[in-house]
Amino acid sequence: MYNIFPSILHWLPGPHHRIFRNFAELRVFISEQIQRHRQTRQPGEPRDFIDCFLDQMDQVHFQEETLVMTTHNLFFGGTETTSNTLRYGLLILLKYPEVAGLRVQAELDAVVGRMRAPSLEDRGRLPYTNAVLHEIQRFISVVPLGLPRALTPDTHLRGHFLPKGTFVIPLLVSAHRDPTQFKDPNSFNPRNFLNNEGEFQSNDAFTPFALGKQMCLGTGLARSEIFLFFTAILQRFCLLPVGSPTNLDLTPQCTSLGNMPPAFQLRLVTL
Repeated sequence: MYNIFPSILHWLPGPHHRIFRNFAELRVFISEQIQRHRQTRQPGEPRDFIDCFLDQMDQVHFQEETLVMTTHNLFFGGTETTSNTLRYGLLILLKYPEVAGLRVQAELDAVVGRMRAPSLEDRGRLPYTNAVLHEIQRFISVVPLGLPRALTPDTHLRGHFLPKGTFVIPLLVSAHRDPTQFKDPNSFNPRNFLNNEGEFQSNDAFTPFALGKQMCLGTGLARSEIFLFFTAILQRFCLLPVGSPTNLDLTPQCTSLGNMPPAFQLRLVTL
């Protein structure tokens, strides 16, 4: 309904008006940044995405409104999924304290120590930590559905004929809960990403960023952010729940394009 009549919600009361206000504030912020870039840029010497777009606007017919909305989409796509993964990950580690308290922090102490912050170069030397982060993403499937796609050729699938142009929406969570690919897929188990020697081992069914040419453009950045945030927190703090871990509910608060974790409280105790 909103996609067909987008203005109708502006006349109806409800909490969605806060979302509209936040979006409006973000648009103002982006517009201000664009104006600053216009004043300080050197054409042909881009410093960032906005400069690159402004260079293209000098050559082809692009509108500033397109730049505002494209930057807005980058903000939204680059923060919402990663922040939900971080929040859900902390909740899972509260639910299973033996994972964070014993194994991950012990590995961080042995490999990184306390004298410096973890870096991306440490990732290959932290197999259990890496397995925990992958298992968090598999278990929560923060984006359960992929973006809609269209078949380019006529296709036959399991006895069904799918003509060219048929829209297909990949169900990414189905791969993450496939018992032929993961051991006890409905439970949280970092060993899904470890081999018999305890070394990290990826899995082709692990698809939190989708697949193919429409794979998330920010995959590398998101993986790096998730690794650095989690390891920095677990290196310095012990995570403690408010109440019993057994009472923590991992059921998503909201499931639509993404799975959002329920609200929860935690305590951070310096190590």
